[in-house]
Amino acid sequence: MSEWWTYRLSDFLMFSPRTYNRVFELYNAEIWPLQIVMIAVGLAVLSLVWRGVHGRVVAAALGAVWIFVAWAYPWERYATINSAAPYYAAGFAAEAMLLAWCCIRRDGLRFDPQPAPVKWIGSAILAGGVMLYPLLAPLLGRPWTQAEIFGIAPDPTAVATIGALLLAKGRIAWLLALPLLW
Repeated sequence: MSEWWTYRLSDFLMFSPRTYNRVFELYNAEIWPLQIVMIAVGLAVLSLVWRGVHGRVVAAALGAVWIFVAWAYPWERYATINSAAPYYAAGFAAEAMLLAWCCIRRDGLRFDPQPAPVKWIGSAILAGGVMLYPLLAPLLGRPWTQAEIFGIAPDPTAVATIGALLLAKGRIAWLLALPLLW
């Protein structure tokens, strides 16, 4: 191992960016037109959070999205190129269960009025995960078929959830842990 200095960080990757993007392209083609439904769910969550109502509905919607992402992406598809993907799926499923717990708890998620800066920052992060994240693919020179969409892909789902939870009242730090780790 006398040439260890010739290795680059890219030599240790399990897969290339091209392979990662191709997995998304095949995934998006396979589940089409579910992307439209998930964007509608994301916009509904944004609307409910902005108006500060129906915390249980928001928790249920986010929980359903997290469990779908856990099964459909890391468990079913990402595991083909990343051996740690089943653990990611377990984390996403755990977050879904935590959000489901908020649906049945009396003091689940509450979206009481927040100070203006908090409301705008949380809403901007939530809107970014739902509406802006899919635009990254074409902005980075990839086709629309490789776009990562809220409720379909882990990254925008985690970003949007962080935005929604920033607007929630009560003890939500335990809900933020997994999205922030992702």
